[in-house]
Amino acid sequence: MLRHIVLLTLSVDADDDVLSEISDALYALLPVIPEIESYSVERDLGLAEGNSTLAIVGEFADEAAYRVYAEHPVHLDVIASKIKPFVVARSAVQVNLD
Repeated sequence: MLRHIVLLTLSVDADDDVLSEISDALYALLPVIPEIESYSVERDLGLAEGNSTLAIVGEFADEAAYRVYAEHPVHLDVIASKIKPFVVARSAVQVNLD
């Protein structure tokens, strides 16, 4: 099992409507990309200065399933159209859960 974790820091222009659009677009990937075993998109609670805005956590059976997701055209469109216009910083890690 592979876990993919992404932290996004978004610009101040990313209001609640933008955050909802991003979350909705990412959750809409679930029926389109069956390789996603579990998926979570969470907003930071704002408890500490300097935290990221969003955390995205996906789980996949293996590296091949993750790569299908990572390279899927619908996923890439969400990144290009919904996320990139607001990204200030991005950090990611993939870890093996086995």
